[in-house]
Amino acid sequence: MSLFGRKPTPLGAAPIEGRELLLADLDGVVYRGPGAIPGAVAELNRAGERVQLGYITNNASRTDVAVAAHLSELGLHAAPGDVVTSPQAAVALLRETLAPGARVLVVGGEGLTDELAKAGYEVTRSADDNPDAVLQGFAPEVGWVHLAEAAFALAEQPGRDPLPWIATNTDWTIPVARGLAPGNGTLVSAVHTAVQRLPVFAGKPETPIFEAAFDRFGTRNALMIGDRLDTDMKGARAAGIPSLHVLTGVDRPKQLVAASRDMHPDFIVASLAELHEPYPETVQRKDGSMQVGTARVGMDGHIVRIDAEGDSAINLLRAGCAAIWASGLAIYGLQVPERLYEDHWS
Repeated sequence: MSLFGRKPTPLGAAPIEGRELLLADLDGVVYRGPGAIPGAVAELNRAGERVQLGYITNNASRTDVAVAAHLSELGLHAAPGDVVTSPQAAVALLRETLAPGARVLVVGGEGLTDELAKAGYEVTRSADDNPDAVLQGFAPEVGWVHLAEAAFALAEQPGRDPLPWIATNTDWTIPVARGLAPGNGTLVSAVHTAVQRLPVFAGKPETPIFEAAFDRFGTRNALMIGDRLDTDMKGARAAGIPSLHVLTGVDRPKQLVAASRDMHPDFIVASLAELHEPYPETVQRKDGSMQVGTARVGMDGHIVRIDAEGDSAINLLRAGCAAIWASGLAIYGLQVPERLYEDHWS
């Protein structure tokens, strides 16, 4: 194994080049808990000088006005119209099946009730009010009582079609200042267990929230910036747009090398500063190995082989991902050197 030994691969365009719209996730990209991730605000403001910048979030606990205010407090140039939320996408789905004026049982917080009020729906918290639909999203105060009301409302009744049930998102966890906490997917699972069916989902990785963003900003020429493979990257692929994974949030190098095809990002960066920097191309060598910069990784059957650690840890990770992903082999059947997915960015 060598450190260099070959010329570096060519540098391609910066991830931001040629884009008309950047869609940035919030938790794990802009902030972690109440505080901004170092450097994120400056880099996003810099990006906003060149292209449209939207903030797209699965967190249903706050209104677009509250989110924009928080972003502004952090120093971002953000207005409510720049924020696309899962409650907005969920209410758009609701309009397809339920006319304004109908009664909706809400499990969640102000992010949901605010959007329902804007759309002209009546809100209830009790199944005894005979709601016409159930809308569920995350809020810190959601507890057993609220989940039980949803289950009561959704219970099958003879002669009645299944009540529409829309959930904002499937995130199993949510990053907060103290670590990872249960997310809306966990809460939806509790109701699912009781009623034995699943809701329709509006947020990432489903496409309604992306379609809402494309309509809002008037373009599909977008780049998704996120930190989660199962929502941000998978959602971008489903929506047909490229994605950039930044190593400041939930999913780490170990999850990246193991990512399934429907979650592969187009770019892997350590920080948002690299959004503006030329991105090294991935080149497949004659021996089948993958090279990024001067880092090179190959495969001997099910054994992942580091041929050159190269010029940086991030390029080694990129080369390792490229080699493993191109093999088509399941990660659980591979022998992967720990150096390849060592987390230098936590």
